[in-house]
Amino acid sequence: MRKFSLLSGLLLIVGLHFAALGWLNRPRQVGPDAPAGKLRSLSFAPFREGYSPLEKIYPLPEQVEEDVHLLADKTRSIRTYTSLGGLQPTPGFARKYGLKMIAGGWLSAKAADNRREVDALVKSANENPDVVERVIIGNEVLLRGEMGVDRLIEYIREVKRAVRQPVSYADVWSMYMKYPQLIAEVDFITIHVLPYWEDEPISIDQATEHLEKVVRQIEDEARGVAPGKPILIGESGWPGAGRQRGRASPGVVNEARFVRGLIEVANRHGFDYNIVEAFNQPWKSHLEGVVGANWGLFSADRREVFPLTGPVSENPRWRWHWLAASVLVAAAAAQHWRRLCELSLGRALVLLLAGQIFCIELTEMAFFLWRTTYSDGQRVQAAALLALNAAAAALLTQRAFQLLHASKSVRDSASHSLGESASKSVPESADALGLAWRLRVLYYIFGWLALLKTLALALVGRYLSFPAEQFAVPVFGVCVLAGLAGWRAHRFSVSGLALPALAGGGALGPAGRYLGYGLLLAAAVLIGGETWAYLSGADFVLAHPDFSAGLPIAFSYTLMNTQLIVWLIYLLVLAVPFLAGAGIESRGRK
Repeated sequence: MRKFSLLSGLLLIVGLHFAALGWLNRPRQVGPDAPAGKLRSLSFAPFREGYSPLEKIYPLPEQVEEDVHLLADKTRSIRTYTSLGGLQPTPGFARKYGLKMIAGGWLSAKAADNRREVDALVKSANENPDVVERVIIGNEVLLRGEMGVDRLIEYIREVKRAVRQPVSYADVWSMYMKYPQLIAEVDFITIHVLPYWEDEPISIDQATEHLEKVVRQIEDEARGVAPGKPILIGESGWPGAGRQRGRASPGVVNEARFVRGLIEVANRHGFDYNIVEAFNQPWKSHLEGVVGANWGLFSADRREVFPLTGPVSENPRWRWHWLAASVLVAAAAAQHWRRLCELSLGRALVLLLAGQIFCIELTEMAFFLWRTTYSDGQRVQAAALLALNAAAAALLTQRAFQLLHASKSVRDSASHSLGESASKSVPESADALGLAWRLRVLYYIFGWLALLKTLALALVGRYLSFPAEQFAVPVFGVCVLAGLAGWRAHRFSVSGLALPALAGGGALGPAGRYLGYGLLLAAAVLIGGETWAYLSGADFVLAHPDFSAGLPIAFSYTLMNTQLIVWLIYLLVLAVPFLAGAGIESRGRK
């Protein structure tokens, strides 16, 4: 009967996980379908894993053709950013598969490179007038500060004299406001509108409204310089993964929702658009982290991230996640079945539930890291983190079993030490002592890792993701062990939260105290760093020149970031065992 009840309980827990994942990943309506299931234009950069313009490792012709062929069913046109670097055969492939092109030439601070780019762009446009409909010379070179506007205008005029197609320059929309003379020089105005990256980030609910507002501003500016000049949204999109900014939260559903909304706005206002981008770009992760590598309609391995028609699921492969977690928890339960049967039914079910959550956290972390690592070096780091979390889950489950075990032969140090000095509580058995030591080492490792990652987020965090998935196991472990210790003692006590009590014995020491205080200090520094990042944005300063008036606005963006708030909670949970232990030892010395 006991075994049947345990098995039934495990099946119920696994079934609840299935239901929860199914609900979270249910298909959602994200707006009207793209007309005929196609976009007007997509940014085209056929760099796969292992290829990078930074390292001058360029795609092969057969790869370019394969990608152009794949996009023929998704778009009517593609925008390139260079006419070199492996992209030379693109016009021929576009002609073969019925696509048009917005051909680009890359400009930088290097005059020799610029000469090669201009020559290649002019040659491609003149040799392929049936495919290349428009030409863009330069992409965000003003934003990067690599060229002055007067020199840029010289390049624009040179290309206009050399080709028959309309010519433009592409940059963030505020650059056309800053340099209105560009409007007179180009044949069509190409602006980038990326609500996620605005100095005052825009939520997905307000993104299309913001897009319309920007277009109206550019139209008003152009009316005084060159009335009626056409506008191309040269880049607009939404990231499918990565760090949140204010209320701008990345995600597959949000990415699809923005693209569908952009199509509606473009059709309503009669302007043209280009979506960034066709494929996720692994190489961008080295510059812009996870968020920079996840703007594509297709993943780096050429799987569709979201469809252009019909409902969209955040993770259509969620059943594999469920299966992996279920197999893992079933294997763990089978291995420790006899020990589970030693507990009462209620306590065994509590342990099974905790184990299931540990397995969910491990599998979700594994899938996420696999999807967001793009090189061997990144995968080695990911594997090390996963192994560390797996070890923590195993040790935390063992400690939970200690706290739940009904036998009097195993003395529980957490409940035994409630109201006493935790540093004086020593486990009775050598196995318990070894477990306590290993748990303490792991918590120190996670604590220091959290401290370093938080400082990095505070100081250079624009492109760094909040690493919540990497610390979910130890954070949940603290909560579980603290709850079980209080349950065994039939009362809550701060001493039960101390690391010595949670781990099973031993003194904390000064290093633990410093680490606890350091985590709290890092949390405060993170809040300050995130707020300062908004305050120091050029467009933010223009909109809010008075620092005292801008400060509460920037601070509100910080507090709107749910990923940041979750991470702050994680830091607090990780700090509590060290701070509680410090408080106990301080009282003991008195």
